[in-house]
This record gives sequence, C-alpha cells and structure tokens, in this order.
Amino acid sequence: MATCPQGHASGADDYCDVCGAQMASTPQAPTPAPTSAPAAAESCPICQTPRAGQFCEVCGHDYSSAGSAAQRGHPAPHSEQGSAIGQAGSAPAVGARWEAVTAADRAYYEKVIAEGGPDADAVAFPPYCPERSFGLYGDQVRIGRRSRARNLEPEIDLTGPPEDPGVSHLHAVLLAQPDGSWTLVDPGSSNGTQVNGKLLKVNVPVPIRPGDRIHLGAWTVITLREGTP
Repeated sequence: MATCPQGHASGADDYCDVCGAQMASTPQAPTPAPTSAPAAAESCPICQTPRAGQFCEVCGHDYSSAGSAAQRGHPAPHSEQGSAIGQAGSAPAVGARWEAVTAADRAYYEKVIAEGGPDADAVAFPPYCPERSFGLYGDQVRIGRRSRARNLEPEIDLTGPPEDPGVSHLHAVLLAQPDGSWTLVDPGSSNGTQVNGKLLKVNVPVPIRPGDRIHLGAWTVITLREGTP
C-alpha cells in the first residue's frame, strides 16, 4: 500500500484516497538547455576557400543567390540576384546592346610607371594590342584573367596576348540592373580599378554609362558602349 506525502496509507497510487493529495512520483531529470555551437566560417562551395567578401578570392564564386550560375561547369537555377554590394536584376532591356571594348592605353601606362609600383620596372607597354569587343549578357560579367587551376573563366578575359600582368584573375565585376544599365564593383583586386580616372572603393558598386573608361592593370582600358542589336 502506498503512502501519500501527508503520511496517509492509500490504496490508490495516483491520488491519496484519504486526503486527495497527489502521490509522489519519481522526479524527471531536467532537460538540459540547448547549447549553440560556434558558427563555422563560411567556405566557398566551389574551392572551399574561407569567405573574405562577396566574391571568392580564388575561383571568383559569387556568394549572392544567383552567383554560382556564373561559374562555368557549376550551373544553378535562375533567380533574382541580391547582394551586399548592390542589387543586380534582369539582363539589359530588350533593344539595348552593351559591349565592352578593350585596348592598351599608353598615357595610363606612363602614369602607372611614374607612380613607381613594386614591379613597375619589369612591366613593358605592348608594341601591339588589338582592340577586342565583348558583349555584356546575363546578370553579371566578370573581368580578369582565366585560370584553369582555379576553374575561373571570366566573361571579359584579359589573358591575352598581350597579357597585362597587373590584372587580377578576378579583377572587377559588371552587374546588370533592372533598367538595363550596369554597375561596376571591384571585389578586392591587387592593383585597383579606376572609372574615368577615379579609383573605386572595394565592394562599393558605381553606375556605368556609355562612354565611360575603365582602367585596370598596368595599361588596360575598357570602354563601355551601348547600341542596338
């Protein structure tokens, strides 16, 4: 026969049949409060390099929602792109065609050499550098030099010849805007990017207009043009 907390002998084992008190039960161990593990540093899903900004410093992966679609060989479903460095919407409006024309700028080269960079004495201006035209399509257009080891193939490939040694593998990125225009962002290139002579701040997008001149590397200039298809 069970004994209730008041000392009565009870024939029931749930409530005392003398005073009605609840019979004592074996206390349950308190559920431990959940502990949160420290958040692991985010790594690039392509090359596993620790994240240091909007774009992977090794393979150029874009961490925004649609960024992986730009990685060749790593397709992703289409989605509207949004990121900390600006909003990139759909491709340019129908009826507008943008192109980027690359060339060598002697005046810019002489300015770079005069400023005395670390390898200025070893960089020579190319005796011949033909103009090349690249159409701007999609949500983003990467500018740089391709690297098979890093699985990086920028849409505006400045590998050459001639090759500008001052251009990073991922030097800058053009982002499409909903109204058909473009913005330019430098994700952290080694030697910086200039638009119409003004140095860009890292990861701060600036609007680009037809006729703007983008300087990068030791002598490369990119001129933006807009026309009809």
